[in-house]
Order: sequence, then C-alpha cells, then structure tokens
Amino acid sequence: EEEEEEEEGSAEQGARLTRAGSAPEEGVRLSAPGQEVVMLKRRVAEDLQPFGEPRGSEDALMGELSEMVHKMVKSSSWWERHGVDDTIIALNLLSLPLGFLLLCSSNPFVFLVGIAVLGVAYHTLTVKASHLASHNALVESKSWGKIWSIFFIEVCSAFTAERGSYNHVKMHHAYTNVIGLGDSSTWKIPFLNRYVYMFIAPIAVPVITPLVAIGLLTEVELKIAIRTLCCIFIGFYAHYWLLINVSGFQSIWSALGCMLITRALLAHAYIHVNIFQHIGLPMFSPDKKPKRIHMMSCGVLNLPRNPLLDWVFGHSLISCHVEHHLFPAFSDNMCLKVRG
Repeated sequence: EEEEEEEEGSAEQGARLTRAGSAPEEGVRLSAPGQEVVMLKRRVAEDLQPFGEPRGSEDALMGELSEMVHKMVKSSSWWERHGVDDTIIALNLLSLPLGFLLLCSSNPFVFLVGIAVLGVAYHTLTVKASHLASHNALVESKSWGKIWSIFFIEVCSAFTAERGSYNHVKMHHAYTNVIGLGDSSTWKIPFLNRYVYMFIAPIAVPVITPLVAIGLLTEVELKIAIRTLCCIFIGFYAHYWLLINVSGFQSIWSALGCMLITRALLAHAYIHVNIFQHIGLPMFSPDKKPKRIHMMSCGVLNLPRNPLLDWVFGHSLISCHVEHHLFPAFSDNMCLKVRG
C-alpha cells in the first residue's frame, strides 16, 4: 500500500501538478529545465554511498525535482501536454483505411506496403496509445481517459484494461526492479533457448496476449469480465471483417494469416524493448529497496532514440524511460521535454 501511495503521489506530481505546488526558490535556475533535471539526477547517483545507502534527504531531492518539473508543466500548452501524442495516434487511426485498401492490390510491393501501414498503425495503437491510456496521459478528463483505456487496451490490444493497468501502474512502476514484484520476470521463459526466445517466440505474442487476458478475467468482477470478452471479440472480428470485405481476402485462413503478420510485425522490437529497459541494472529485494528517486536512477534505462520506435512505442518507452518512471502521468512529448 505504501508503494501504491508513492506511485499515485508521483503521478500527482506529474501531469496533475498544474493544480498544486509552490513556485521554485529564487536560487533555482529554470531557463533550461531539461539540463536542470539531468544535473539533479546525476546528484542523486552521486548521493549513493558505496554500500548503496543514500545520503541526505531523498524526499527533498524528489521535491526539488518536482518543483522544477511543475514549473515546466505549468508553462506548457495543451498541445505540448497532450496534443502532439493525440495527433500521432489520430494519424495512425486515419491510416487504417489506406492500409486495408492497399491489401486489395495484386502488386506484391503495394501489398507489402499495406502490411507495413497496418502493422505500424496496429502497434502504435496497442503499445503507445495503450501505454498512455493506462496512465491516463492521453486526456485530462478521467472519464474520457477510462473510455480510451478500454478502447485501446481491450478492443485494440485484446487485453484486460483493469489487470493491465494494475500490473503495469501499481506493480511495475511502484516496485521497479524489486525481485518478484515489479521486475522483468514476466518475460522470462527459461525452457526456450535464446534464439527461439528472441527471434521466434515473439511471433506468438498476438495469440498469447488474449489467452493471458482470459486467464486474468477470473480476478475481476463478472460484468468487467463480460465487457472485456465483448471488446476483445469486437476487435478481432472487426479486423477479420475488414480483411474479407474491404481487402478482398477469399478465405478464412488467408485473413487470419494476414492478421497474425500485421499484429506481430513489430513484436520482436516490443519484446526486446521490454527486456532491455531494465535488464542488467541493480535489482532490489522487497525489504531492502531504496527510496523511489534512487530506485529510478539506478534501475531504469533510457534506450537510444530511434525514429520508428519513437513513433510506434513512444518516447516514454524508448529514450525517456527514466523520466517516465519519475513522472508516469506525463505524455510522451512531455517526457521528452523534461529530458531536454
């Protein structure tokens, strides 16, 4: 419960900071917020003694960081807070008709372009949009945030919104790299050798995801389970119907094969990103974990920028993962702005 409060507190210090908080002291320079944040994170790392014991006040460090970020959020426009990412998601939604129409072509090159368009759009909706929706970072309204969460996580991603948000927000974020709680053990499949795991198994992600979701429905209320099953069915059937009636596929198996290819197009990158964000970094035991800001500085990794992955997965999962863990309610664009 204590960790859940920390997570919620971090979220409040993130996108919700526009409602509360004091102005920074006069001695704090905010002309280059991104550089200030980087310097502060370096100070956090320097404050760790050789044996991992923190010096000084961790709460004061987090408070100072939150003050600087609050100043940035308050001065940011709606376009910066939500508009950029909402536009990217909208463009991918609008590209879906083009993708289905391109699949009508008998030209192999045009057909492959259609596969690529649908694959990129699908992963943008199921990774970037679902991730932001789970943190209620798409819109400022909680009611609309809930609607988008159900649409992107259940209809598009074929998963359960309640358990998906709980496992990611309440467990992974609150217990980042804590062994057995928020670590990357979800992705461990020890009976597979490295080559099968890294290059073949990801193809099965579109099949495994709804099966895992159905298994998790025993942990939610009956009405939520029914809603989730209906949303998953709608998502799969809509995809299948469009392939048959718009793209002109002649058989069930050809349509299902196309669905698998488009839904698994970037599954390898998705699995690899989830592994390498935290792998090889310090792990913590549940009873001996450091304060949140130290845990984020030591247990989270920013990956190099990549235009395709930045577009499809979002900055908060690629090059701004540390900033995302510190302020999880921020949109991808705001995480990028914080990083500076």
